[in-house]
Amino acid sequence: MVLEDNWLHSSVWKQGIFAGKVVFVTGGAGTICKDQTEAMIRLGADAAIVGRNQQKTDVAAEELRKVRNGAKVVSCPNVDVRDVHSIAEAVRKTVGELGRIDFVIAGAAGNFLADFNHLSSNAFKSVVDIDLLGSFNTVKACFDQLRSNRGAVLFVSATLHYYGVPFQIHVGAAKAGVDALSNALAVELGPLGIRVNALAPGPIANTEGIRRLAGKNKTLGSSIPIGRLGTTTDIANSTVYLFSSAAAYVTGTVQVVDGGNWHMGYRKGEYPVKILEMNQEKVTKL
Repeated sequence: MVLEDNWLHSSVWKQGIFAGKVVFVTGGAGTICKDQTEAMIRLGADAAIVGRNQQKTDVAAEELRKVRNGAKVVSCPNVDVRDVHSIAEAVRKTVGELGRIDFVIAGAAGNFLADFNHLSSNAFKSVVDIDLLGSFNTVKACFDQLRSNRGAVLFVSATLHYYGVPFQIHVGAAKAGVDALSNALAVELGPLGIRVNALAPGPIANTEGIRRLAGKNKTLGSSIPIGRLGTTTDIANSTVYLFSSAAAYVTGTVQVVDGGNWHMGYRKGEYPVKILEMNQEKVTKL
């Protein structure tokens, strides 16, 4: 577990606020989504962990069962979020074992660094399909349960489309779509009692994303207005808030949790040198 052992007792949240509820999480074996799920479980929820990799998904589910006595956590591996029927099967398994779905976290995502010259059409499509189509498919497959239980949805987004970010064209385009999807669903599903929001993490310490994308930049935290990298606990607390009754009147919003980082814009020291270096070839990758 990544959340501190005393998180439940030191947090502002009341114990058991999600008792009797079930959260369905795609990308649940990833660092951020796993900690989002852990927070929900510690506060009383049961959960379904949905992922593509059998071992990672099973291990994550087993670890999460230990965070609260009596916690029920269903492992749903071998699920491809690009296939709505694959997710629907995970939904059937979840309802069969846990009885219901109240909350959905659409967190499955793909990312890598690639400049436009070397970003193939297939690579672009792959990220859009996982992030955007996968988010749509997740809510679509869970819709009957959300409608029956007047539930809530939380999309995991980003801030990469708020300004121009080189090497992240694919993710920026996908997450812009996720935000648009979230906003439209909030309006359309609101009359059904379903709240829909998105959460946009900034640079989060000790995650695969920060290791892969920030590289050896050791000073990134000091360049953020609040003076540090974010933590998965920051994301977990925001998740709890958006699913709790404290946010009963909150829908159609994107909750940015980045310490003010996006306001600083793109400020990499290697710009534009890296871009010029990556465009020495005269033929682009299709």
